[in-house]
Amino acid sequence: MSSALEKRRPPTAQQFVLAELRRAITSGELRPGGAIRQETLAARLDVSRVPLREALKALEAEGLVVHHVHRGYFVAELSLEDLEEIYRIRRLLETEAVRTAARRMPEGTLDALEEIQREVERAADAGDVAAMAEANRRFHFTLIEASGMPRLVRLIGTLWDATDAYRSLYYTEDTHREQAVHEHRGVMSALVNGDTDATVRWLDEHRDHAVAALRAVLAVE
Repeated sequence: MSSALEKRRPPTAQQFVLAELRRAITSGELRPGGAIRQETLAARLDVSRVPLREALKALEAEGLVVHHVHRGYFVAELSLEDLEEIYRIRRLLETEAVRTAARRMPEGTLDALEEIQREVERAADAGDVAAMAEANRRFHFTLIEASGMPRLVRLIGTLWDATDAYRSLYYTEDTHREQAVHEHRGVMSALVNGDTDATVRWLDEHRDHAVAALRAVLAVE
């Protein structure tokens, strides 16, 4: 097993496999609708089939993978209607979370966001889709978690999980990465200036651009 995998390995085999499957889905290595070859994965990750099956069951419960009898596991596919519904619900919930976060703004939140944004920009410049998707998620959830509403954060997290496989499709394009960086900077500027309405507008625009791009991708596919 490579040293890179060993460094990432969490305490248990199942956690390790779960993390690797998430990374593969988020990075686009495993694309929506793609088959998950259990024997190949078990050999590559140097694990038995048991933790792999348990990880797949966990991802199936979250809606990230689906199981077809006699065919095996596949990365879940979403229709355009599914994606648009998920993003619409996100807009409603995230607006509430962000408005509350902007009122509370715990000490250190802006500094944390700025540090994460630098990671987003480094990943964008390097064309590292997986790293950008991971840093992008931390940026958004650092702001959302500042709302101090853990149940709302969990609901939003479930919606993000459902579209992980599609986020990499968006960040594959240079122009989309540049657009995301620009919009994040708009969010940061609005937060620093204490302009909650502008913060919400930037985030609405951010989601709308992602939906428009994914609509085009799905239309082609």
